[in-house]
Amino acid sequence: MLIHPWDAPRSDAEWQQWLAVHDFGQLAVNGRSGEPPFVQPLHFFYDPERGEALTHLARPNPLWGALEANPEVLLSVVDDYAYVPGPWQADPGVPSTHGTPTSFYAAVQLRCRAHVVDDPGEKAALLNLQVGHFQPEGGSAPVAVGEVPYGRMLSGIRGLRLEVTAVRAKFKYAGKRTAEVRDRIAQALADRDGPGDAAARGHLLRRQHS
Repeated sequence: MLIHPWDAPRSDAEWQQWLAVHDFGQLAVNGRSGEPPFVQPLHFFYDPERGEALTHLARPNPLWGALEANPEVLLSVVDDYAYVPGPWQADPGVPSTHGTPTSFYAAVQLRCRAHVVDDPGEKAALLNLQVGHFQPEGGSAPVAVGEVPYGRMLSGIRGLRLEVTAVRAKFKYAGKRTAEVRDRIAQALADRDGPGDAAARGHLLRRQHS
């Protein structure tokens, strides 16, 4: 992923706060020799204090063998994207038809070393952390070894602790454009009000004034 200086996060807090509420991504695991990578969509819980992401998958998932052969993986999250037509980006004083279309998006890529969790007690603890993140209001019974309703399901899954070793983050929202062009794009996004436009506009304005 190419990251120009104007698209880079202003601080670790920027991408960490974004990741806290964008907790569905794709886990890319290197394939065996001659095979393409495995790419698994999944929910996860990123814990900045531990420096790791927690998740779990079904035991029959075909990626386990490849992951155990090479535990270096990439967790990729992309969201808040919007298509920006060329005329919106035209520089002042040039025909609108000369503007270059582009995509706005936020992306975080976590390079990780994967640790498989098979101990039933450790799996239960991992699941409770995940559920606590996604259901802070509660409403579900805790996961406990040998106890209903979830204890009997533990054998059907494997947990994953993804130890983060490097981070690449990008917020591509007209960072190199003039204030006049950014204002024009912000207004156009508000007028169009399509899927993703409000989130993209929020990032554009936030980064313009930060």
